[in-house]
Amino acid sequence: MVQSSSDQGSRVESFEDLNVYKQARGLTNKIYEITRQGSFSKDYALVDQIRRASVSIMSNIAEGFERGTNAEFIQFLFIAKGSCGEVRAQLTIAFDQKYIGDNTYRNFITQCRRISGMLGNLIKYLKGARYKGTKYKKPPTKSMAEELNEILKQIRSEQDDDS
Repeated sequence: MVQSSSDQGSRVESFEDLNVYKQARGLTNKIYEITRQGSFSKDYALVDQIRRASVSIMSNIAEGFERGTNAEFIQFLFIAKGSCGEVRAQLTIAFDQKYIGDNTYRNFITQCRRISGMLGNLIKYLKGARYKGTKYKKPPTKSMAEELNEILKQIRSEQDDDS
């Protein structure tokens, strides 16, 4: 089983257990919250677009995970990463239009960059993984869970190095 980087004792059984998915979910909830407020709520086109982009991050992590191959998972993670960039661009529009303040803007941008980095780290690892997914025969030495545990360990190590 795979240990989550957010909780050393938990195991990854589904996409909902992935820390990057949890972070994307938190971002989406915050996006929905700010888009209900003030003049932002009246900019229907921007509200719709930023909500769709944030939902796309979560949805693509989920769909890619469920596809059963690393290659497909990577493809969907790249789409999620692109959507994360789209959210950042739309947040910049919201900031420029004075729908959100400076601190809110900076916090959102930081959160988006963190998620994008997590997605990039996961993509990098999956590209080099020996295990190619549940649709393929498992390699004799490592299971997908062991491979994902290594991903999480590597990501934690890289995050510790950045601190």
